[in-house]
Amino acid sequence: QVQLVESGGGLVQAGGSLELSCTASGNIFRIISMGWYRQAPGKERDLVADINSGGGIKYADSVKGRFTISRDNAKNTVYLQMNSLKPEDTALYYCKAYLYTDYRNWDSYWGQGTQVTVSS
Repeated sequence: QVQLVESGGGLVQAGGSLELSCTASGNIFRIISMGWYRQAPGKERDLVADINSGGGIKYADSVKGRFTISRDNAKNTVYLQMNSLKPEDTALYYCKAYLYTDYRNWDSYWGQGTQVTVSS
């Protein structure tokens, strides 16, 4: 089994900052990529940022220049530094990982989500 545990969410005023972290544990052979998604009430779950094992990074246009994703491979942990937060960033933030559990089998896994609320 694989577990993803997120932390760092909370309530912040507009213009403030938060850092999210997500650690993967369990039956992990090799992590392909880790990333963050978010889902606001009544909306779909969308990609925020993703980083792969080679260091390649993708950001949603809405967060470019404000959010930074990074990864500690030794700790199987991904971070999301969120600066200049806006009320529209309010959402439940989920960590997602694509990983191999052995040399040939891979799958995707989700964390339980952490709430980020930005007040105006």
